Parts: sequence; C-alpha cells; structure tokens
Amino acid sequence: MANKKVNKTKLLERNRDPYHGIKVFIGFFMSIVFIVPIIWMLFVSVKPNGFTTNQPLEWFIPPFTLFNYWNLIAESLIIRWLFNSFIVAVITTILTLIITSLAAFAISKMKFRFRKSIFLFFLIGLMIPGEATIIPLYQIVKSMDMIDTYAGLILPMIASPLGVIILKSFYDGVPKELIESAIMDGCSYFKLYYKIVLPLAKPAMAAICIFTFIGSWNNFLWPYLSTLSETLYTLPVGIPVFNSAYTQAYVLPMTANAVASIPVIIAFFIFEKQIVRGISFTGIKG
Repeated sequence: MANKKVNKTKLLERNRDPYHGIKVFIGFFMSIVFIVPIIWMLFVSVKPNGFTTNQPLEWFIPPFTLFNYWNLIAESLIIRWLFNSFIVAVITTILTLIITSLAAFAISKMKFRFRKSIFLFFLIGLMIPGEATIIPLYQIVKSMDMIDTYAGLILPMIASPLGVIILKSFYDGVPKELIESAIMDGCSYFKLYYKIVLPLAKPAMAAICIFTFIGSWNNFLWPYLSTLSETLYTLPVGIPVFNSAYTQAYVLPMTANAVASIPVIIAFFIFEKQIVRGISFTGIKG
C-alpha cells in the first residue's frame, strides 16, 4: 500500500509539472548526444586496420575484428599506461582522503590559535586556478629530484582545498553533545576522529573519493610536464602521443581510445549510485 501511495504521489507531481515533457525530451536528447560518440568509437575500434570510407553507415556494418586490440597491446605501452593511471589515481585518492579528513577534523573540532586563518587559507587556495601554480610546483618537484618518478606524479596532486572545506562543513554538523560526552569518557582526539566522526562522514568521504579519483584519472597537464619516459606516461598523456603517429588513420587511434574508456565506463555502471549521490551531496552540477 505504501508503495502504491508513493507511486501515485509521483504521478501527481509529474502531472502538475507543465514542463515535465520538455525536461524528459531534453534529457533524452542530451543522452543521445553523449552516447552516440561512444557507440561510434566502439564500432570503429573493431573495424579492420586501415579501413576507410566516405559513407558513415559503413562503420556500423561488418566486417569486424578484435585483432586491433591485440595489435595495439603488442605495438604500444597502453597496458603500462593503464597501470600507471590506476596506481596514480588510487594512491592519490587514498592520500587525499587521509590528509583532507585529518585537516578538516583539526580545523572543525580542535581549538588552537589561527584556526580561522588557516581555514581562510584553504578558501583562498580554492579560488586560485591550478594552472597558476604549475611553474612553482614544477620548480619545487625538480629541486627535490622527483621529476619522472611516481612520487612526482602523486604527491603534488594530493592537496585538495575543496575536500577540506566539504569535510569541515560536514564535521561542523556533528552534535557537540556527542563530542563532549566522548571526551568526558576519556576518548582521545584520534579515537574521536577514527571511531566517531569519520564513520559519520562516509557520504562526504565517498563524494571526495569519487571526484578525486576521476580528476586524477583524467589529469593531463601535470603528468605531461612531470614525466619524461614513456614507461611513466598515464593514459591522458600516452594516448595523444600514440595517436599522433596515426594522423590519417581512424581505426587504431579509436581502438586506443576504447581501451582507455572501457574501464571508466565499467566503473561508472558499477558505482553509478555512489557517483550520483556524490554529485547531489556536493551540489556540483555539470
């Protein structure tokens, strides 16, 4: 009965919305705009190498072959680039979660001098575009001999002012009575962080985890500047380098793009609910 009432309520809300049909049409149109290039990429990636045509529909009809994928793996370092992207994204995400959660907890729940000034510093850091810090960041990494290393790829990317701000605002919502009672029971700050505050912050942590991983996976500028050898390239850097050798061909570049895209597409279908919740939680639209 409860489900029927909920369904009836949703139907009434849809009937009351005069723009419901327009919203559905726009959503359907936008989904087509995004899905068609992906479908075209997948079909082109399984055409015979060297295939060309002036008729767009011929890309979607046989013959098809999977030999391009084996040829791509044999002739390029794409598996290595895939591994590099995964390792860099995972380690960057883990370190970002640890550092941002600890920093946000200290600013929110620990009383010390210049606490508000430090939080203001994070707000200012959020307003500065990342491109403005590239040159000094590169000079610092170079002076520490971390160019063309995994450390040079990972460590400069773990600073996340947005993560600190999101978690700080979430920690501020934890009831003071809960914190005070835990301290009166002899709970240290670390136990307070680990056993009480952190479990309550799972939605915020999940949102930061998702966006940090996606941002690291898609990051091009810093890996491009900080790597010299092809064995350390990530996918956003390696794919354009590989495609530059096939300026007149379609098939192998599309195969490379498919290999780079398929893991992300699979991950999206697996974590679709978490990604949508993360977008809703942070209030980010786009």
